[in-house]
Amino acid sequence: MNPTPAPLMCGRHRLDLSYPRVMGILNVTPDSFSDGGRHVALEDALRHAERMLAEGAALIDVGGESTRPGAAPVSAQQELDRVAPVVEALVRELDALVSVDTSCPEVMRESAALGAGMINDVRALEREGALAAAIGTGLPVCLMHRQGEPRDMQQAPRYDVPIEEAVVDYLEARVEACEAAGLRRERLLVDPGFGFGKTVEHNLRLLNRMDRLAALELPLLVGTSRKSMIGKVLARPVEERLPGGLALTALAVERGARILRVHDVAPSVDAVNMTWAVLKEGC
Repeated sequence: MNPTPAPLMCGRHRLDLSYPRVMGILNVTPDSFSDGGRHVALEDALRHAERMLAEGAALIDVGGESTRPGAAPVSAQQELDRVAPVVEALVRELDALVSVDTSCPEVMRESAALGAGMINDVRALEREGALAAAIGTGLPVCLMHRQGEPRDMQQAPRYDVPIEEAVVDYLEARVEACEAAGLRRERLLVDPGFGFGKTVEHNLRLLNRMDRLAALELPLLVGTSRKSMIGKVLARPVEERLPGGLALTALAVERGARILRVHDVAPSVDAVNMTWAVLKEGC
């Protein structure tokens, strides 16, 4: 197994990554690919987060902008209006460790002020002002690999080198840029970005060779829950992708993932814990 990552200091929370943890997805958008609109109302969002925490989620990832293929961007104010009340309620009422899925500097700053403990950016702090905002929050940041923007990333993705090399090269460059700007390495995580500018073949090869990301020596976050790669391989609609997703979760843990970003928390926690029990026997 990969070396044990140090604990992450996430605001008031300490996230132990000596074993894999589950991150519950809380989309507060009307147009996310599998659960758009279900948790837009504050009370619905709060109760869903409460359920995920009770089922074993270590942290809740709140997103106010859909990044599904073909999604249109939203304004900073619109995203903030969706995210801020939810972050505030999760922190105040549930004392939850909240991650905010955003590329927007304003959302990063306001979420941190409201008590969020992590930033999860699919654009790896490339948006103007995002790197400075992230540094100012003092929070850990997950940098994700992608090719293109959500509106066009799945039109014709191609790479000139093997996908695992492209992902490692990109993430290495972003980590170097963050460190050069003053964002310390111990505050960084990385995500290979399954489904973000990648064909099914890219995704399958990347997961098969995901242990190559160990060269980055950073905690690895993986999100494959309900994604189209499952649907295309198994010919399953979104609502029937859980078994395939659990298989991918187990494989991701075996290949070094320490945070698994999922919609279905309870079965994913079981899959993670069972996989980890087997892996520990090899230590």
